[in-house]
Amino acid sequence: MANVAINEAFLQRVEMLQTILKNNVAGMFGGNHRSKTFGSSCEFVDYRNYIPGDDITKIDWNAYARFETLYLKLYLDERQLHTKIYIDVSQSMAYGEAKKAEMALQIAATLAYLSVTELDKVSIFTIRGSEVTEVISAISGRERYFAEITKLNEIEFGGDCFISEGILPTRVGYGDGLSVIISDFLTDNNYENAIDYLADKKRDLLCVQVLTAEELKPKIRGKNVFYDSENGAKSYRKNINRDIIRAYYEAVQYVQDRLRNYCNARGAEYLLVRDDKPIDEIFFERFTELGVLK
Repeated sequence: MANVAINEAFLQRVEMLQTILKNNVAGMFGGNHRSKTFGSSCEFVDYRNYIPGDDITKIDWNAYARFETLYLKLYLDERQLHTKIYIDVSQSMAYGEAKKAEMALQIAATLAYLSVTELDKVSIFTIRGSEVTEVISAISGRERYFAEITKLNEIEFGGDCFISEGILPTRVGYGDGLSVIISDFLTDNNYENAIDYLADKKRDLLCVQVLTAEELKPKIRGKNVFYDSENGAKSYRKNINRDIIRAYYEAVQYVQDRLRNYCNARGAEYLLVRDDKPIDEIFFERFTELGVLK
């Protein structure tokens, strides 16, 4: 990469962002930022029938007086959640003087910081081809974060990316945190199965689509030769006229709508990010959309 994505100036901006957002971080992706399993916190969520051997102190005797059946009170578990972030490191993510790749790394680093300040664990992975590689493993606390987050600067971008083929063989916890997929999603390769898999595991899910300003609104016109960003052997000659530009806009909008609609259908969140926007502006807009900030 041309620049170091994670440097001291960037980390200072992330710290400032978290300071301004304060206690609003937990509401960023919806939900209540709690484990979806039952445990010993003070927040009551449901009943189930008493089974011999259960803790009798959790029996609801008022319910027994009404129904003459033993019911156990269930409480929400406040265990430490685990944020898992997957970064597409294919060659197309390096398009645009590597600014898209830089933005992907900065989004990952920002989400990781917001997670550790919520006392969650964070792991960060790359997806290259069909292989998922762990770059940062289950860090918690700001000290570990600052000690390890610069490992993201060592990530190299290249080749193709098969999101579903990479994520499906991995083990993820059931309902124990947030999963994030960061990619341009400009691919014919299947990503829907990965979204289904993570949604079926009852994990909160965010898909971040990172696109360059040029990809969203190209300025190129006239006769040009184009090369496939992930296969340099493929080239295309095109005369870029008004009709081609209109068709391109429709195609890009289709890609965005397809991903957004699929996320919505599976209860996942979708976020479109331009590579030329400041990182703090992206997150302020996100919190405002959700009504967390006014």
